[in-house]
Amino acid sequence: MDYLEALRLTNRIYARLVGRRPIFDRREQYYEGKQPLSFATDEWKKANAARYTGFSDNWTRPVVDAEGERIKHTGLKLGKDMDAAAEKLWNQWLYNEMEMQSSQGFVSSLITSRSFVIVWGDSNDEPTITWEHASDVEIEYDWANPRIRKAALKTWADEKLEYATLYTPDQVWKFQRSRSMAKDDKESQAEQAKVNAVSEGGWVPRQVADEPWPLPNPIGVVPVVEIPNRPMLRGDPVSEIQGVMPMQDAINLLWAYLFLSADYASMPARVVLHQGPPMTPVIDMTTGKEIGKKAVDMKDLAEKRLLYLSGADTSIDSWDAAKLDVFTDTIEIAVGHIAAQTRTPPTYLVSKTGMSNVNGEGLKASEIGLVKKTLEFQTFATPALREVYRLVALAMGDQSLAQATRLATVTWMNPEIRSESQLADALVKKKKMGYPLEYLMEVDGLDPLEVKRVLAMAARESKEAMSFGVQAAIDSEAPIEPTP
Repeated sequence: MDYLEALRLTNRIYARLVGRRPIFDRREQYYEGKQPLSFATDEWKKANAARYTGFSDNWTRPVVDAEGERIKHTGLKLGKDMDAAAEKLWNQWLYNEMEMQSSQGFVSSLITSRSFVIVWGDSNDEPTITWEHASDVEIEYDWANPRIRKAALKTWADEKLEYATLYTPDQVWKFQRSRSMAKDDKESQAEQAKVNAVSEGGWVPRQVADEPWPLPNPIGVVPVVEIPNRPMLRGDPVSEIQGVMPMQDAINLLWAYLFLSADYASMPARVVLHQGPPMTPVIDMTTGKEIGKKAVDMKDLAEKRLLYLSGADTSIDSWDAAKLDVFTDTIEIAVGHIAAQTRTPPTYLVSKTGMSNVNGEGLKASEIGLVKKTLEFQTFATPALREVYRLVALAMGDQSLAQATRLATVTWMNPEIRSESQLADALVKKKKMGYPLEYLMEVDGLDPLEVKRVLAMAARESKEAMSFGVQAAIDSEAPIEPTP
């Protein structure tokens, strides 16, 4: 690949990346509760929009968090007699703080529909792993086989420049250009890093000290892996909140209408019939005669609770307070729809719909959909994590270990949440069935290092118990009487 071809590929991937950024930003804003209010009429919007600026009854966050808190990668297993090699890879996972990074990355995939992992090497030839946001990274796949990564682009920006790094199997091309638009200095650094105005072209080589340009790729493959959320065969991955957002708009609008009704019609009100506005005489202070009339200040009447009416047909009537449960009942139904459509248990959404007088088994059954959805995510994420570990092995220069990772078993935390007593009871029963202790500890959610540590402790305790038992038997043995 020559310079012009690399530049054209950078521009093409960058254009696709920029086209997705507004969609991802909007989804994240909804997750954070920054949701613009929708209004049924322009008149209502003009009169009341400013009163509810910033209000959000956010239901998109629990939909994501309910699944995200059940996703945790706990380790990997290689073939027979390869425990040391598996531990070597797991150590790299821990060195790169991937427990924290993966937690953020999985949630980002649920919100935006995808995230990315980049594996490279540092100045000491140690693997570095970074989990990247979908607004910053894009992969170019082979048209004939979408499992093959032909190239990948990583972008970012600082206060002056925008950067792009193009990864190919053989080379790494680094570019930069002047930033199109800077953010407000008062914004957070995360907001300042976002590029609003973009344009194609303008990229120039970015020279790094003591590096050739382009940089040879020692790994030999594109070191970027996509972590998708429920990818489609002929489409993009799916965001968990994309279908929730319209219903979220409707819920916020209903709350705004409810608040307005609470202001104007939530208390009983009286009305005067067959009588014009009360009038008071205007007196000439010099003559003491009435020279006219003026309307009574209605605010003064309301404060003094005093009203004098005249006229044969004058009467007072009232209307009842508005019933606000019309709005709350509709909101409750909308929340129930969100629960059903996203397979989120009603207990997570504080919904009373269908959850009255439900026992423990019923509550557990209500979470089946969420558990299955989490297992489905693991199905798509497992091959991606295998590829991440393969890239780590390649970055370490270990070809045989990289080959072994292709058949690695990726382990996850059990997405079914049970009480300690329920879990302990299940583990005891499986132990009686013959399940080995190591497997039971994996079911209990321990990572590989903890499993190894607990096994060593169990072996030591068993040895000490055996020694103690033998010594006790010796000490308690009665002296043998000589035979007469």
